Amino acid sequence: MKRRHFLQFAGSALTAIGVSQLDIMQQGDKYTKALAQNTGRKLALLVGINDYSGDLLPLGGCVNDVMLQKQLLIHRFGFNPQDIITLTDSQATRKGILTAFEQHLINQAKPGDTVVFHFSGHGGRVLDPDKDSSDGYNSTLIPIDSGNNSSGGTVEEIMGHTLFLLMYALKTDNVTMVLDSCHSGGAKRGNFVVRSRSGSRKLQVSPNELEYQRSLLKRINLSPEDFIRLRRENIAKGVVIASAKRDQLALDASFDDFSAGAFTYLFTQHIWQQAQNESVKRTLVDVSRSTNIYSQKSFHIQIPEVELNTKQPNPPLYFTPFKANYAEAVVTKVNGNQVELWLGGVDSQSLEAYQKDAVFTVAEGSGRGLVKLASRQGLVGKGTLIKDTQLKLGTLLQERIRGIPANIQLNIGLDDNLDGNTLNQARQAFQGINRVSALPLRKQEVQYIFGKMTKARYGELQKRRVANLPPVGSFGLFLTTLDEIIPKSFGDSGETVTAAIKRLTPKFKSLLAAKVVKQMLGNTNTSNVKVTASMNIADSQKVISKTFPVRGLNKQGINQNTPAKPVTTENGIPKLPVGTRVAFELENLESQPLYVSILVIDAAGEMAVIFPNDWGASINATLLSAGEKRIIPGSSDGFKLTVGEPFGMTEALIIASTNPLRNSLKALKGIATRSRITRGPIAPKEDEFLNLTDELLTDLDNATRGGIKVEGVQLPAGVRGADTNKLAAMAIAFDVVG
Repeated sequence: MKRRHFLQFAGSALTAIGVSQLDIMQQGDKYTKALAQNTGRKLALLVGINDYSGDLLPLGGCVNDVMLQKQLLIHRFGFNPQDIITLTDSQATRKGILTAFEQHLINQAKPGDTVVFHFSGHGGRVLDPDKDSSDGYNSTLIPIDSGNNSSGGTVEEIMGHTLFLLMYALKTDNVTMVLDSCHSGGAKRGNFVVRSRSGSRKLQVSPNELEYQRSLLKRINLSPEDFIRLRRENIAKGVVIASAKRDQLALDASFDDFSAGAFTYLFTQHIWQQAQNESVKRTLVDVSRSTNIYSQKSFHIQIPEVELNTKQPNPPLYFTPFKANYAEAVVTKVNGNQVELWLGGVDSQSLEAYQKDAVFTVAEGSGRGLVKLASRQGLVGKGTLIKDTQLKLGTLLQERIRGIPANIQLNIGLDDNLDGNTLNQARQAFQGINRVSALPLRKQEVQYIFGKMTKARYGELQKRRVANLPPVGSFGLFLTTLDEIIPKSFGDSGETVTAAIKRLTPKFKSLLAAKVVKQMLGNTNTSNVKVTASMNIADSQKVISKTFPVRGLNKQGINQNTPAKPVTTENGIPKLPVGTRVAFELENLESQPLYVSILVIDAAGEMAVIFPNDWGASINATLLSAGEKRIIPGSSDGFKLTVGEPFGMTEALIIASTNPLRNSLKALKGIATRSRITRGPIAPKEDEFLNLTDELLTDLDNATRGGIKVEGVQLPAGVRGADTNKLAAMAIAFDVVG
């Protein structure tokens, strides 16, 4: 079964957060010396365009991409803020981009300097007079003044050939281009906008562009013949990172109160989570794999690509080695005990838990210098220093306590292909469902889309080999690109929209519970608990996937190598055929016992509890002793685990806590009693699943509050805390196939 994966991650709200370029420039001098390194000058030109018009759909995340890159370059790679030029929206004309590239990069960069060029916006393609590619096109970057060419003709765009010449003209070899755009697909995809020009018109590049290329050739003393030969051989020099392959789409994603480029957010967030420099190839491999952790949200391939033409076979990212701690945040302003934070290291799945009351600690402070978050917009937070260390600009912070809101919402997008009357009926029906919001598409993040199975959509899904398609005319739930359906969510073709939403109400509760568990508790990147978990082929040594909190294990000098996966994978996700027997292996590397639960959530949003599984036992049934290694199910458990339908992305969540999970175990025992199960896995119903989730959060909150009183940290009522010193929540995703 063909699966399509897509990376979906959060960005920042530059235009809504009150952090201007002037703010950063004014503070730049205060810590430029601390960031500077004696490795040559570092120059960057960052371009982001949202305000397209005409036949180019406006975008929402490109200006935010500029801030994502800027903060990363300053705080992780030591760029002087004065050496970073940004062009956004009306500034990013064709002439403006080319002039800035020449004046800021070409005219200033010397041998050994570092140069970064980033572009976020629409991409296109024009007829290539030299036909370098078999399709006869050359990809382009579309500036703000490209023009409306709905009827064809010439366009004022920057060709890939021009980018080659600009790179070639640089006097340094340490050049990196990052391009978050594409040239195929166009238009809208569910809750996303594609970063490319729509349509298949045979556009031609403007005479201005060709004349500019001829001018550059003369200035760099390169013949037209050598120009063609060199560009067909390789990129000009350095590194080019593209957000998607030539035949894939680069998506502009909406989240919460902001938008961002899907690739740019994941790319930059990944780097914040590194304790030391990675090579560019290693980074791209890891980023590609990371996209699949969250691919159950929407299924569309977007795999970044990298091309190199360097003297070093595998240079460090941005040609700038660094060594620093893992970080969720960095201090960007200080005023007494009030601080402003950039939350570039927080993954989008957890971002909703950072509205307020989260607590951070200094990355290299042994627990000193605690900061409590008071508010957040986009990736900018405001907080208060609550422990004695004085923080400085540029101080890296790590998550300590996650403040989980009590009334987390499930956002359901309404398909904009529904007619007006149907949309009105749907909105009215959703108003009566607690903690479920119906939202228009492409305005903010949604978890699923409520829509109708049309004849055209049925045909598209059939071509993609989506299994068990519902009848045309039925209502149900799609994933956020409308490329996949939620199994068991569609009704009969004659069902009314009101009846469909009423039927789906229990399903919404189940999906809400799954969102809370997967998104609010997932802290593999930030947990300090020392524990490992793997899913194996049963009765063998073959490991399907392994996970562990990197920070917890690295603090003890424990090196956990990820084993080779013996099963078929697609973009790093294991594909398990129905009927595969599996088992989990847990190992407690702590000097104290851990209390463990294993939950499995399938593609339909339904949950099974794999461990604990002895419902007549005490709280010790969940206990994993210090140093203990356990196989689940073991030979004495009396059951086997076999992969079954529905097809699609399934996720196992392994929760390890230093404190007993008393409330959740009590709730589980009640479910087992009602189901007359004394031993083995149980499958809670929709209402039971949501209640179980609430009890689990209560357990974690009780443990957190009991431990933080001595540190002077207080959490208000209505917010549940999850302490990284007491909780590890790890996920293993796999794709169930036929």
